[in-house]
Amino acid sequence: QVQLAESGGGLVQAGGSLRLSCSTPGRTFSNYAMGWFRQAPGKEREFVAAISWSGGTTNYASSVKGRFTISRDNAKNTVILQMNSLKPEDPAVYYCAASSRPYSSTYYRAGEYRYWGQGTQVTVSS
Repeated sequence: QVQLAESGGGLVQAGGSLRLSCSTPGRTFSNYAMGWFRQAPGKEREFVAAISWSGGTTNYASSVKGRFTISRDNAKNTVILQMNSLKPEDPAVYYCAASSRPYSSTYYRAGEYRYWGQGTQVTVSS
């Protein structure tokens, strides 16, 4: 079974930064789009950011645009979500996901992604 492994979550003060990393040990996803989603308690999983297979196209939820940056290093099979200016509304479990396509116009739909990690918790203190 394909596994995605997230890391980098933790506790940070509002206004601070965290860097989430997603690795894909044992398999390369360099030909596929990748995404980050998050889910807060009692809420549905929501789209955060997506990146095409080459890294040439990125998309963001309006709530994080300008604060979060998604990037990838295909040589290292790693996808990064740099989160700056964290707000009290950002806490959630953050999930890395891999599509089975290089890019999709429906990048914001969870159903677009075939593989998921276990998630990493992000907590923001005010």
